[in-house]
Amino acid sequence: MLRVTEIFRSIQGESTHAGRPCAFVRLTGCPMRCSWCDSAYTFTGGERMTLDEVMEQVRAMNCRLVEVTGGEPLAQREAFTLIEKLCDENYEVLVETGGFISTEDVDKRAAIILDVKCPASGEAERNHWANLERLRADKDEIKFVVANEADWEFARAIVQRYDLERAARAVLISPVWTSVDFRQMADWVSASGLNVRMQLQMHKTIWGAEARGV
Repeated sequence: MLRVTEIFRSIQGESTHAGRPCAFVRLTGCPMRCSWCDSAYTFTGGERMTLDEVMEQVRAMNCRLVEVTGGEPLAQREAFTLIEKLCDENYEVLVETGGFISTEDVDKRAAIILDVKCPASGEAERNHWANLERLRADKDEIKFVVANEADWEFARAIVQRYDLERAARAVLISPVWTSVDFRQMADWVSASGLNVRMQLQMHKTIWGAEARGV
């Protein structure tokens, strides 16, 4: 059984897959409490569903790209089996994870989008750094959610220390929606000399910051 907050079809709002049609399986629960979290509604509640029920709903959406997200999806052990089942049915699978749970047992056919927590999140001490050593340059992406200049400097240091420009398919810099001036962020990124990508959350631009199931 899985605890599921919502399953819906939309377009991918982030990462190098932004704009693509995507089916989302948003699981319930997260042991972290990031200060800027935009999905706190996933912390509790949810509906208990079997793997077969989840797969049935995904098939009905007629999308070949599927993201398993949360909350923190890997906090539910059954999520690893769900990812495997999706891969077995030849879906292109993205797994968005907060980075404090090991990704070692995630099906290798799935792509990881790993969120490294910066200091302003309040959770930077819980980053599982070994996850960075498992990144695959042809498949996995890494994301830094940046709330201020100190976060940006932290992200820069981690990118350089772990050679993430070469270790990952993409390094994504995502400003906290209400905390960072987007033009200032663009200036930091453009002047950095790093091969990183600033991203804005497309779904928030289209449907608003508080919308769910989009």
